[in-house]
Amino acid sequence: MALVTTKEMFRRAYEGGYAIGAFNINNMEIIQAITEAAEEAKSPVILQVSAGARKYAKHAYLMALAKAAVEDTGIDFALHLDHGDSFEICKACIDGGFTSVMIDGSKYPFEENIALTKKVVEYAHAHGVVVEGELGQLAGIEDDVNVSEDDAHFTNPDQVEEFVSRTGVDSLAIAIGTSHGAYKFKPGQKPQLRFDILEEIEKRLPGFPIVLHGASSVMQDAVAIINENGGRMPNAIGIPEEMLRQAAKMAVCKINIDSDIRLAMTAAIRKYLNDHPDVFDPRGYLAAARTAVKDMVLHKINHVLGSAGTL
Repeated sequence: MALVTTKEMFRRAYEGGYAIGAFNINNMEIIQAITEAAEEAKSPVILQVSAGARKYAKHAYLMALAKAAVEDTGIDFALHLDHGDSFEICKACIDGGFTSVMIDGSKYPFEENIALTKKVVEYAHAHGVVVEGELGQLAGIEDDVNVSEDDAHFTNPDQVEEFVSRTGVDSLAIAIGTSHGAYKFKPGQKPQLRFDILEEIEKRLPGFPIVLHGASSVMQDAVAIINENGGRMPNAIGIPEEMLRQAAKMAVCKINIDSDIRLAMTAAIRKYLNDHPDVFDPRGYLAAARTAVKDMVLHKINHVLGSAGTL
């Protein structure tokens, strides 16, 4: 068992009509929760590291924890850089043992995006690492990613064939209405995903893995627990899970989930501390948080991604 690329994962997911969950990791409890859920559900998962997580936990610690998860569960996992914004950070992760990287050049003009993405692809492929590119920009805030609604734009299907052929990327993140963070839609606004764009891209890139970022459903039970226990998260609204399940049955092979992990963890910790005001042993509330994240991941695997039992 080892850390592996996503190539075989995505091939099987595309053919099987399901998606692989890419869950963002920040510490030991989150990694344990994700990988134990994967083991229990017999599901592949991707351990995903943002630039912010890398700064917080440090590369060496995250690498060691990912390898420990492989040893503990006996499952192959992919270790992926989320939203790499430069060649330098992608190179550092490739050299440091990651099996997959994302280079996000979506903020640049088309030709500049192609040039940057191609540079990363050439280096990554020479080292046996796969690359995710991005066309279109999602609105919202997540770690170092901050895109206003005015700057966000849908992916143009007319550009995808040229982008993929000229860059050589292994998968493509697209913008069809998802967004980063916990406040994806306003109260009274009907969540919509542009399945027409996804269908057109699927026609133009048959068999090619598509990725959805900003795809947390922002679980309302977790939001309620947070607000009932001293938190303040009014009007937090995410992507309906039935829409994500529909996307997973199409060309979407990777669905990114970060905000729902944060919500599950925060809700469990707030409730535990509120219910046990005398407790100061962090193992108590961190264990509760780990269980909450594991339960959430199992729910996603079984009811959203459709990847249970595919290992």
